[in-house]
Amino acid sequence: MAVLRIVANLPSQSLPAARRFYAAVLGLEPVMDHGWIVTLSDPARPGPQLSLLTHDLSGPAVPAVSVEVDDIDAAHAAAFAAGAGFVHPLTDEPWGVRRFFVRDPDGNIVNVLGHTRP
Repeated sequence: MAVLRIVANLPSQSLPAARRFYAAVLGLEPVMDHGWIVTLSDPARPGPQLSLLTHDLSGPAVPAVSVEVDDIDAAHAAAFAAGAGFVHPLTDEPWGVRRFFVRDPDGNIVNVLGHTRP
């Protein structure tokens, strides 16, 4: 299993205001917008990303970070073997990801995901 991407997640009271702020201050533009989550990136360097969330559509909380892996089933098995505290079960989401949430030793919620369609 390899980590492909790590994205910080910030809770937002107003996605339009947050989008304007990050555009004005850092030049970030939306690369994904589902209405409840917006992911921003620099158009010239799309690798570094920041997600803003009003809530999580199917999970119980806004995770602190999202970690994309190339083998979500292997990541889930590793988390289970490590005795990780699951917050959201392994779920196939309608927007094309398979994911689960775990709580790290400091209480941070981590969204571990893999894309299921291109």
